[in-house]
Amino acid sequence: MINIKKFTFNSFAENTYVLWDEETKEALIVDPGCSDTYEEKELEDFISSNKLNVKYLVNTHCHIDHIFGCGFVKEKFKVPYYAPEKDVPLIEHFDKQVESVGMEVSIKPPLPDHFITEDLIISLGKSKPVFLYTPGHTPGEYCIYFPQDNFCITGDVLFQNSIGRTDFWGGDYNILLESIINKLLVLPDETIIYPGHSDKSTIGEEKRYNPFLIELINKN
Repeated sequence: MINIKKFTFNSFAENTYVLWDEETKEALIVDPGCSDTYEEKELEDFISSNKLNVKYLVNTHCHIDHIFGCGFVKEKFKVPYYAPEKDVPLIEHFDKQVESVGMEVSIKPPLPDHFITEDLIISLGKSKPVFLYTPGHTPGEYCIYFPQDNFCITGDVLFQNSIGRTDFWGGDYNILLESIINKLLVLPDETIIYPGHSDKSTIGEEKRYNPFLIELINKN
């Protein structure tokens, strides 16, 4: 069984997730947004107090609020870093991302060690996540689906009653909707979604109540 802990970090109220196998304590950190030493310590203390063995660092996508803590996590836990290849320009232009929102951050995140693909195989105990390519918010974004545990980390693709923005570099509204329809809405209705901001939901709830999707679903 996979356990989930959500942290809400930085001025963007970004959700960072720690996932771990209950038996083996093998853990995965998704989208570390910790942007100061207090948030870094909060993350580190949780992992230490629960005696977790961090095996992987993964980014669903590479906007600044999701990558602030990548350097800290990679250095602290000595783990391989996985991210979408098509989002590498966002890391390379981290300074421009920061400037665009009027922030000052001096430490640039590392480049990934490995690229995410839909064929990527990693494991936490007996659980093997499925990586779903879901571009539109960024060119390379992936969602992370755990079929055995009935949940999906949806990054900034699908939120509770909302969807990701497409007015940033590489965003495309039509492609985002295609990603949601073809990769997420086909999951079982009871699948819990854990988004990059705000609260969790389910696929069924989003089909019924998400204003961006209701009309689209009815047309199909």
